[in-house]
Amino acid sequence: MKVIQFRQAIVEAMSEEMRKDESIFLMGEEVAEYNGAYKASKGMLDEFGAKRVIDTPISELGFSGIAIGSAMNGNRPIVEYMTFNFALVGIDQIINNAAKIRQMSGGQFNCPIVFRGPTGSAGQLGATHSQAFENWFANTPGLKVIVPSNPYDAKGLLKAAIRDDDPVIFMESEQMYGDKGEVPEGEYVLPIGVADIKREGTDVTVVTFGKIIKEAFKAADILEKEDISIEIIDLRTVKPLDYDAILTSVKKTNRLVVLEEAWPFASVASEITYHIQENAFDYLDAPIQRITTADTPAPFSPVLLEEWMPNANDVVNAVKKVLYV
Repeated sequence: MKVIQFRQAIVEAMSEEMRKDESIFLMGEEVAEYNGAYKASKGMLDEFGAKRVIDTPISELGFSGIAIGSAMNGNRPIVEYMTFNFALVGIDQIINNAAKIRQMSGGQFNCPIVFRGPTGSAGQLGATHSQAFENWFANTPGLKVIVPSNPYDAKGLLKAAIRDDDPVIFMESEQMYGDKGEVPEGEYVLPIGVADIKREGTDVTVVTFGKIIKEAFKAADILEKEDISIEIIDLRTVKPLDYDAILTSVKKTNRLVVLEEAWPFASVASEITYHIQENAFDYLDAPIQRITTADTPAPFSPVLLEEWMPNANDVVNAVKKVLYV
């Protein structure tokens, strides 16, 4: 195993797949000459050239449409958005073309394309640059949604996404690109739609995904000192969602907390809560608790931002609430 940064895991996944398949190319804002806004395509222009690593204008609607047309004609594009907040400009292409073309064409066309870039808050970036849209895209039939939390998962799942014959939304975080983690030296691919138990426990199940999982780990360390054991499930894939992994854990712990960096209304946590009460109600010893951001636009003030964003103390309090302690 080697230790690399999250951004390097992204570079390796794309580069390894591009070496094997000439139909794969990367396009987006600053991906070529600048090596990526977050250096997540560093060195790729030098290796693959300007025909396969393509700088685009600031026109998400336009280059998203170009990529989708290319995918329908046999290529496998990777589209990088500087942030998924900017993907809203091109969301018509993603929702109404990429996600629907297989069904609307009666299976005559598929759309093997990956849309990737940062999601969620990255500090003081203001209300329009601090949004998480995982649940928006997951609400669209035809799209797969992946949100890795570490370099190992990022590389293995991105390779799977690139090889997938349908459109995949691959969501990262500006605040994770410098995170380091172990990654195998050789080839590996992780299956889409399979959650991972990042920490085993017996008292409470905590389900989460993406960078906010760090707060769950902090909470687990705090609670361990009080002899409270929490099991942390990293969804990794939001759509398709691994319901079985959550059900199995809840049947063991009898309690569930869902931690998500998104607004509460119609969230991923809402879907999980419904499914568990529908299929494991008799196993629950306490009402399910969910932890989300406040139901407001993200504030710019660091003091307010700290209150707005879920943290380890929120997890600790939710765990104690379901344990009645």
